Amino acid sequence: MAESQISNPIKPVFKLAKRIIACLDIKNGRTVKGVRFEDIRDAGDPVELAKKYADEGADELVFLDISASHESRRIRLDWVEAVARSINIPFTVGGGIAEIQDVQDLLMAGADKISINSAAVRKPELIHEFSQKFGVQCVVVAIDARHTPEGWRVYLSGGRVATQLGLLEWALEAEKLGAGEILFTSMDNDGVQSGFALEPLLSLSQVLSIPLIASGGAGTMPHFEEVFRVARVDAALAAGVFHYGTMRIPELKTYLKSMEIPVRLS
Repeated sequence: MAESQISNPIKPVFKLAKRIIACLDIKNGRTVKGVRFEDIRDAGDPVELAKKYADEGADELVFLDISASHESRRIRLDWVEAVARSINIPFTVGGGIAEIQDVQDLLMAGADKISINSAAVRKPELIHEFSQKFGVQCVVVAIDARHTPEGWRVYLSGGRVATQLGLLEWALEAEKLGAGEILFTSMDNDGVQSGFALEPLLSLSQVLSIPLIASGGAGTMPHFEEVFRVARVDAALAAGVFHYGTMRIPELKTYLKSMEIPVRLS
């Protein structure tokens, strides 16, 4: 969506560096990528990709076991440990997290933050429990949503289960319960590479007081500039454009810097 289609957004005054986050969606020990949560295809070895992105200057790495919740199992700690050993940047891990011990084990395996999605909707008190035990900065609440005739609605289990929960309603509740960040993925934009979902992202950034991460839709460097400038998000996450060589993180950051978007250069 072009900037002109958003109702006269006020140009933000950037104070903090914007983060570029590389995402590894993991299935059966391999990095995969789909389109709108379907048509999953292989994208490479997670350890090799993690090291590559850390070396190239990614600000953070997100590792999501995309089938753990659906299969009602815990995430494989050996996968997490292998990635953690290969990087030196903040590392968020999600998938199948349902109790305090899961978080403890992931942090011991090398994660810096944990991401909860389906479990948080089904048992919201987990957000409070995790933030009280491990600190607000450790808890990322991931939200998958798509636009419906009733508005943006939240989906669970890797997009397989629809709910009647509204996107803004749930994001605000998650913040109230103790989330340290919100990671919003537009299922409509995921893997399409036509740009981020600016309208819901702007709505979220206007009501949240915690950092907001945009996910779903990155295809070109201007898409990143647009989501930072128009939707005022704190970080932008991408997967396929990095996995398949559409763009490299150093060139992306150099471009953003040239467009006066503050980023950390290696």
